[in-house]
Amino acid sequence: MRNRAAYPLTLGRIVAWTLLAVLIFITLFPLWIVIKTAVTHPKELFQQASLLFPSDPTLLNFRRVLGLVSLEENLAVGGVANINFLTAMRNSVLFTLTIVVSQTFFSAMAAYAFARLRFPGRDGIFFLFLAATMIPGAVLFIPNFILIKNLGWLNTFQGMVAPFVLMTPFAVFFLRQFFLAVPKELEEAAHLDGATPFYIFWRIVLPISKTPLVTLAILTTINTWNEFFWPWIVSKDNNMQVLTVALKVFQSQTPQGSPDWTGLMAATFLAIIPVFILLVVLGRQVVESLQFSGLK
Repeated sequence: MRNRAAYPLTLGRIVAWTLLAVLIFITLFPLWIVIKTAVTHPKELFQQASLLFPSDPTLLNFRRVLGLVSLEENLAVGGVANINFLTAMRNSVLFTLTIVVSQTFFSAMAAYAFARLRFPGRDGIFFLFLAATMIPGAVLFIPNFILIKNLGWLNTFQGMVAPFVLMTPFAVFFLRQFFLAVPKELEEAAHLDGATPFYIFWRIVLPISKTPLVTLAILTTINTWNEFFWPWIVSKDNNMQVLTVALKVFQSQTPQGSPDWTGLMAATFLAIIPVFILLVVLGRQVVESLQFSGLK
C-alpha cells in the first residue's frame, strides 16, 4: 500500500509503461524469431512461418550444428550446409580473451600515465590520441592488411589479433577518468616509502580500480566477440575462422538454392549465449560505470 501511494498510477505513467513495453517487444521480437526458427524442424520451416510458436519444437538443429548428427541424417532432414561450430567457438574464445586481456592492461598503463605522470607535451599527446577516435576504422583496414601480409601473418592467429592488442582511445579516456578520481594521498604515501611509479600503478591503483577495469573488459568483450570484417579478410582458412565468419560462410552455402535457415538460427543462438549471459550478470555494473565517467 505504501509503494502504491508513493508511485500513483497516473496517465503519464500508463503511457510511459506502455511505450516501454512496446520498445521491449520490438527489441526482443527478432531474438524470439531466431529461437523459434532454431527449434523448428527444417522440413516444417515454411509451413510454420506464419505461426508465433512452433507446433512441434525440436533440438535437432542444435544437434546438427554441434556435429551430433550423421551426414546421412542431416541430408535426410534437409540440412544442406556445414559448419565446424566447436572450432569456431574455440577460435572466438581465444581471439576475444587475448584482445580483452592485452587491451585492458595496455590501456590501463596509458591511462595512468596520462592521469598521473608528468612529462613534456602530455596534454597535447592526449588530445591527439583522443582525436584518433574521429578516424573511421575502415580507413585503417588497407594499411593494416598490407602490413600483416608483408609480415607473412595471413591465416594466422597473430594476424587476427595484431591490430587490437594495444590500447584504444576510448579505453584510455574511459580509464583516465577513474584514475583522476583516485586520492593522490595514497600514491604520495607510497612514493615516500620508495615505491616506483609502476609499483604504485600495479599494487595500489589497479586493485582499487576493479570496477572500471571489469566494465572496460565487458565492453571490449562484446565488441571483440562481434568483430567480423577483420577476421574475415585475414583468416580464410576453416580452422582459423571465428564464429562471425563461420556463420557468414554457413549462410552462403546454398547447394539446394537456399540457405539452411534453421541450422543458421540454431548456430546464431548458440553464438550469442555467452554475451547474453555476460550482459545479464554484469550489465548493471557497466551502466553505473559509464554514468560515473560521464559517457552517457
